[in-house]
Amino acid sequence: MKERILTGWTFSRIAFAVIGTFIIVQSALQLQWFGVLFGSYFASMGIFAFGCASGGCFGGNCNNQIIHKDKTEIPDFKFEEIK
Repeated sequence: MKERILTGWTFSRIAFAVIGTFIIVQSALQLQWFGVLFGSYFASMGIFAFGCASGGCFGGNCNNQIIHKDKTEIPDFKFEEIK
């Protein structure tokens, strides 16, 4: 958990954390407690790198291979060097 919080910061993670914190502060000042919950969700997405703020498939959970209708995989296309 410590590694996930301290590493891999991208612009989107920073934006989610900052905007979520801003929503929390503004909602608390106006006593709008639902807004605090809303801002907490976005701030935690930025801090803990889950959801949209994770920058894709965090931890290698993504499978981007193309699969035919008959369930066979297409091998990756490789470029050949032109001499």
